[in-house]
Amino acid sequence: MKIFTSSLLLLGFFASWALATSPYGLSPQETYQMVQKHGDEILFIDVRDPVEIQFVGFTDTVDRVIPFRIAQRDEWNEDTGGHLMRLNEVFLEQVQAALDEKGLDEEARIITMCRTGSSRGEPSATYLREGGFPNSYFVINGFQGEKLTEGPHAGWRRKNGWQNSNLPWGEALDRDKVFQDE
Repeated sequence: MKIFTSSLLLLGFFASWALATSPYGLSPQETYQMVQKHGDEILFIDVRDPVEIQFVGFTDTVDRVIPFRIAQRDEWNEDTGGHLMRLNEVFLEQVQAALDEKGLDEEARIITMCRTGSSRGEPSATYLREGGFPNSYFVINGFQGEKLTEGPHAGWRRKNGWQNSNLPWGEALDRDKVFQDE
């Protein structure tokens, strides 16, 4: 009994720690269930750059693809060894337009998803909250999830995330859902 109680306390500590670090994070499974049950009341957006989606995959479960950061193909980031990612300056306006299309207001639940949940998922939800959308959340571990650290697939993103949770996804983008430069 003592071991069981200690285990419950330890589990409770880690659960509260996880919630403290991500107060508005949702698992891929929670997100999918919410969208299936209450999809008309939720705006679910993929915040990745559309070019990235082409190479990684997509879920048609999202309402819109509205990039939070857009890769600058003419600027290089030495720190990351990739293209510089700049804030989409019309992100808030595009989210508002997507809400309007669904007949929702700023109080509606908005869920964002990026590749891993950390570099754009959580920051985009925070940005939305600060921009007047108080019910913004993000998908923990994003679309692809974390990299494996051991085994023959070490370094591959095969741990958690939407793609690794047996949720619907594919390689084809829905052109009608993808952000288009005006």
